[in-house]
Amino acid sequence: MNAPTVLKLLAIDDNPENLALIAAALERESLEILTENDPEVGFETFLRVRPRIVLLDMVMPKVSGMELLERIVAVDPGVEVILITAHYSTESAVEAIQKGACDYLNKPLDVKKLRSRIASIVLEAERRQMTLRLDQELVDAFQFEGIVGRSPLMMEVFAKIRRVAPHFRTVLVTGATGTGKELAALALHRLSPAARGQFVVCNCSTLVENLVESQLFGYVRGAFTGAIQDTPGLFEHADGGTIFLDEVGELSPAAQAKILRVLQNHQVQRVGSLVPRDVDVRVVAATHRNLKAMVREGQFREDLFYRLAVVEITLPTLANRREDLPLLERYFIEKFAAEYKRPITGLARRAQTRLATYPWPGNIRELENVIGNACMMVDGTLLDIADLPERFRGPLTAEALMDDKFLSLEEVQRRHVIQVLEGVGGNKVRAAEILGIGRATIYQLLSKMKLEERTDESA
Repeated sequence: MNAPTVLKLLAIDDNPENLALIAAALERESLEILTENDPEVGFETFLRVRPRIVLLDMVMPKVSGMELLERIVAVDPGVEVILITAHYSTESAVEAIQKGACDYLNKPLDVKKLRSRIASIVLEAERRQMTLRLDQELVDAFQFEGIVGRSPLMMEVFAKIRRVAPHFRTVLVTGATGTGKELAALALHRLSPAARGQFVVCNCSTLVENLVESQLFGYVRGAFTGAIQDTPGLFEHADGGTIFLDEVGELSPAAQAKILRVLQNHQVQRVGSLVPRDVDVRVVAATHRNLKAMVREGQFREDLFYRLAVVEITLPTLANRREDLPLLERYFIEKFAAEYKRPITGLARRAQTRLATYPWPGNIRELENVIGNACMMVDGTLLDIADLPERFRGPLTAEALMDDKFLSLEEVQRRHVIQVLEGVGGNKVRAAEILGIGRATIYQLLSKMKLEERTDESA
């Protein structure tokens, strides 16, 4: 078990007697106490040692305590600053709190009150350290093959992957952009009998139309200009393993037909060759598009859809699994703190609140990018709003205010029912199971919300 961290306290006051009083009063509080009687030197000491607690005289030569407070909080928003003054006023106390001070004490100092306040800050710091340790334990406990989550929706996804992985030949993973479809595909591969084989990624949206066949199935020497040697395609590379067809909805009709033939015959034929080659490949396809709607519109082959969607796993949006947000924040902070070699311990409260009220249209990928960017920008140990991208720094936008945290219960219910229905392709029976209500109840809800016409086509 690690020894408790000794907190540093810095007292800045131009009166040496006050500094001596503070040092004597707090010498038994398990603190490392530093004192400075020059505000500029005190700020330099703060930058050098980064104390957790700062006692700051309000009136000093050269730099006022209020100005120094702003400079300190700008560097480290997590520091606990207590202003001390002989000239108390309600206005200055409110101003100090608004600028980031945690308390405001009068001179002459009440030693008992000072000890009590410092003791409460030390206790809070110890609790925060314990919370950080518990957060780490939670991140470790709620990781599933590199995917972090503890929400009911993610627990259902994890359970389905566990059940499907030992047996699947084809799986369709659906979900909005940035929800982690490749991680789900990799989890299926790792838990399957093909785990020792290759996991080959094919981004279907980047395939060049006139090169699709050679990219997927390979070619023989002389098949076309520039084919100077026999070259296997992606399916052959994945033989004995898994191929991940990302953005499968972007495939052209011709490419869809070629992949369907591989799934039916378990064979590939290199361009320019007359001899088919057997391949033993598990296929995980993924898309953010509605393939059922594309089938109805003639944009995606129905036979290929049913070949791919023998099992379908739908990943929820981050907006629908907000209880996972603190875990994901902790996971990405630890990841980037290690990568950038920064002593970052967490988020300032106001930054955490701002992230919690953001709608996250880009889902987990957007959150990862935001935390990664903030970890590069931060100068202290806590990420604050100033370290976040520009869109997080101003007032909440109208889009953010439309987030579920600011909606009526009726609107929250309406949106959730719609999202669940869309997530299960309009299947009312399945939606009712997920929502934990009876089939009759969901029909009543749909009727009330006038959504029957919207969902009938896909029922």
